[in-house]
Amino acid sequence: MVAAEIPAIVLGSSSNQRRMPVIGLGTAPETNSKTSTKDAVLDAIKQGYRHFDTAAAYGVEPAVGEAIQEALKLGLVGSREELFVTSKLWCTNNHPHLVVPALQQSLKTLQLEYLDLFLIHWPISAKPGKVTYPIEQTELVPFDVKGVWEAMEECQRLGLTKAIGVSNFSCNKLEKLLSFAAIPPAVNQVEMNLAWQQKKLRDFCKENGITLTAFCPLRKGASRGTNAVMDNDVVKEIAEAHGKSIAQVCLRWLCEQGVTFAVKSYDKERMKQNLQIFDWSLAENDYEKISQIEQERLIKGPTKPLLNDLWDDEM
Repeated sequence: MVAAEIPAIVLGSSSNQRRMPVIGLGTAPETNSKTSTKDAVLDAIKQGYRHFDTAAAYGVEPAVGEAIQEALKLGLVGSREELFVTSKLWCTNNHPHLVVPALQQSLKTLQLEYLDLFLIHWPISAKPGKVTYPIEQTELVPFDVKGVWEAMEECQRLGLTKAIGVSNFSCNKLEKLLSFAAIPPAVNQVEMNLAWQQKKLRDFCKENGITLTAFCPLRKGASRGTNAVMDNDVVKEIAEAHGKSIAQVCLRWLCEQGVTFAVKSYDKERMKQNLQIFDWSLAENDYEKISQIEQERLIKGPTKPLLNDLWDDEM
């Protein structure tokens, strides 16, 4: 498998029309994984993955950076330019004066000269300090979205990142951002899967030239109880009809929506299967079945207790 077999999407407001591979490997930490992040990223590169999604808050930037350096040294990739690396600004750094230093710190930790994409992780600000999850509501302070976005634009102008974007932004929050952005967000990364299909947000982003990236594309790990996607009889039925795995059906559906996605699996065989989604299609009657899947948001927010207005009541 070579990287060229994975389709890529040109990011609208990126420097030099940066291309983002449709599928990326997510690196959010998982307690029950037997494989280290470094080994998983190396395995993924060997299999043809070129897009890696990480974040300062995940605590794995050092491991991702080490894997990239090793891959370059071993000649698994010809150059850094062949890779697409995303990282994110945590809420404690969601302050205009802390954005550039936070990105510089991520670059240092990742041993990189630039990111391909830098995202605001959540549309909220917390008091500066160390990362805690969930964030206590008492730690929250007003989010200066205009000031923070201007600092994000500065990151792109300085060449520290090829593109900038957001994560977990509703249509309402995107609309506000677009009203003053000199460089519009290239990407909005949100939860999106067959049990949370995000139709309204998909349409809004398409109209405004924003690429959607799905996290939790397979919903959640089996360790957390019943999975509304992987344990869904309708999806099982579609998978059997095509001779594919349930995960492949989920990812193929995302692919056909024109979105990109970061899928988290450190298992070599599953990583390989997740790439085998580009040479077949879902049928019209599959879409009819998919439209009947019950919808519910899984990731409701990063705070304790949850915020009532985080999603602006959008479906």
